[in-house]
Amino acid sequence: MQADHANDYFTDETQLEECHSYILSQLKAREESSVIHGLPPPGPAITISHQTGSGEHEVATLLAKILQSAEPKGAVQWTVFDRNLVEKMLEEHHLPQSLAKFMPEDRRSYLEDVRDELIGLRPPSWVLVPEITETVLHLADAGHVILVGRGANFITARLPNVFHVRLIASLPKRIAQAQKQNHLTPEEAAKVVTKNDRGRGRYVKSHFHLSVDNDLLYHLVLNTDRFPRQDAAQLIADGARQCFKSGADGKK
Repeated sequence: MQADHANDYFTDETQLEECHSYILSQLKAREESSVIHGLPPPGPAITISHQTGSGEHEVATLLAKILQSAEPKGAVQWTVFDRNLVEKMLEEHHLPQSLAKFMPEDRRSYLEDVRDELIGLRPPSWVLVPEITETVLHLADAGHVILVGRGANFITARLPNVFHVRLIASLPKRIAQAQKQNHLTPEEAAKVVTKNDRGRGRYVKSHFHLSVDNDLLYHLVLNTDRFPRQDAAQLIADGARQCFKSGADGKK
């Protein structure tokens, strides 16, 4: 029995390594293609990593409005891909939208993946994660997008057109936010915050071999306890514009 479990673990880790290698190969292919074929430069993009209940949805929505207000008339619309990022991936890869509810932002074990594939519930993670990666890269390449969660900051880490943000907040404030948004008791909200944070951490660690809490991976780490949502969005917009300008001028 122990040997069987060891073999399952090995297979699980092997599949995760394959996902990681795929992500790196996609980034390398994009860079080489740009050099060889002279592709137009990608548009500006922003990723937002976040602790649960730190106001990510509100901040991202306000940020899109601020950025759009500075665009010339008729320019491409800044768009937030948050909860709808998975739906976009499913659409792009011609998969049923009903799969979205079976795709939490968490690591799944090899046995869970095999079980769900056998009963026809959903494709395994080693299929879905690379497809999410492709969609994120396509969106970031098109530009004028704000990508929230799903490891978007790690997927696009090597792209010069992307500004990376991490939103944090104190645990009591995050629990209160989750309680308000989901109509939960304080105890229920605390469990949701803890579960989602741990799941997101496992997702990133498993598929990108990094820690979501590593501040050095972001251009800006913002404590939303300290700023109203509008001010937080404005700070991100100002930082992103400066980053894009510096990159365009070759000073980055």
